[in-house]
Amino acid sequence: MRGWRQIVAGALGALALPLAAYAATDDAILKRLQELEDKVQYMGDLEQEVALLKRRVEVKEEAEASKGPAPLIGAGPDGFFLSSADRKWVLKLRGYYQADTRWYPSDGDRASVDNFLFRRIRPIFEGTLAEWIDFRVMPDFAGSNLVVQDAYANLRPFGPLVQLQGGKFKAPFGLERLQSATAMSFIERSLPTNLVPNRDIGFQLWGDWNGGFLTYQLAVMNGVTDGSSADNDTNDGKDIVARVFAKPFQDTTIEALQGLGVGMAMSWGHENGTPASYKTAGQQTFFSWNSGVALDSDRLRLSPQFNYYWGPFGLLGEYVVSKNTLGRAGGREDDADIQSWQLTASWVLTGENASFNGVTPLSPFSPKGGGFGAFEVAARFGQLWVPDEVFDKGYATATSSARSASDAGIGVNWYVNRWLKFVVDYDRTWFDGGARGSSGFDAADRETEHFVATRMQFSY
Repeated sequence: MRGWRQIVAGALGALALPLAAYAATDDAILKRLQELEDKVQYMGDLEQEVALLKRRVEVKEEAEASKGPAPLIGAGPDGFFLSSADRKWVLKLRGYYQADTRWYPSDGDRASVDNFLFRRIRPIFEGTLAEWIDFRVMPDFAGSNLVVQDAYANLRPFGPLVQLQGGKFKAPFGLERLQSATAMSFIERSLPTNLVPNRDIGFQLWGDWNGGFLTYQLAVMNGVTDGSSADNDTNDGKDIVARVFAKPFQDTTIEALQGLGVGMAMSWGHENGTPASYKTAGQQTFFSWNSGVALDSDRLRLSPQFNYYWGPFGLLGEYVVSKNTLGRAGGREDDADIQSWQLTASWVLTGENASFNGVTPLSPFSPKGGGFGAFEVAARFGQLWVPDEVFDKGYATATSSARSASDAGIGVNWYVNRWLKFVVDYDRTWFDGGARGSSGFDAADRETEHFVATRMQFSY
């Protein structure tokens, strides 16, 4: 009996071992299942977090896309600028100043003073709106006086061929007057500029065909006296100003003629008021009208003009006639044709191309070595004369106003780099009449004017 008990106990013990082992294995499985379940839950939470982060990125990208590309802010050779990425909206800030000296080695008893001065201080604000509206505002602070030189908008919805400009700007007439003050070969403009309108207020229809092959301008403006600017009108009369300028050979294979430009300008209007006086390159008045003389009735100006550039050589010439109707007390009227012409030649000694827009050095000067900049020499001759009838009929006095002036000048320009320029000029102007004779009444010649000027110009 005892043996059977031992056999049964051993069998039960043997059966208990696998059951215990199975129970232990089941617990491990359950534990592993729990771990896997926890991991699955963690992965689900992680997927939700990833999806949330992804959506946040998408929302940010959508917001950025709705704003469009980032605007551009920077500075370059043409000034500071702020622009939209597509260049349809642009604001530019640039400007220039000119610090001059004036010296009169032999000026007799005239009131010319050797002087250091700021000739021009002009910040320039310009840009484009909606791709086809251009604007420009240019004040001048020289002499500690604020003068608005340019303030206009230019509309070009149909491209460069048909444009409309309105505001204050240079009347489209004198060739040298239309040249930027920063690009001139001489410090002061020549004698014909005494007869051409400067800046005026009005509207201008104009266009440029084939990159300058033909430019036309037709303006209606308030009208200003010879050589003058104005911000308003003093009478109901208005001026019509027209100009056409062509470069007929620019697209040909005749290299020597590609830089030739020829043009014609005209202005006509009914003007009243005091006529302008005329000045030398040294900015000294050599002709003025007698008291009580006024413009009356129609005035016509005409100006054939040309420029020519071939490599380092440049040539600019123009002739101007201002046909005025003069009036005096008592109702008397007479016509007077004031005429002037000039020719300016220049040569860039360092080989750069001459142009209407100035010279850009190929090897800018560097204090640490390198280039020397560009050097240019220039020479000019010009005349202005008033008809004898003006003196004979009492509109001017020969003992105080010259019948004519002749100007010869030479100059040297050093273009240090694109932004800095130094100039030295010498002008000699001689006259017919303009001074009292030995008797005190006969017209003697006004003393010859010798004028030396220097300039430091910064343009950016």
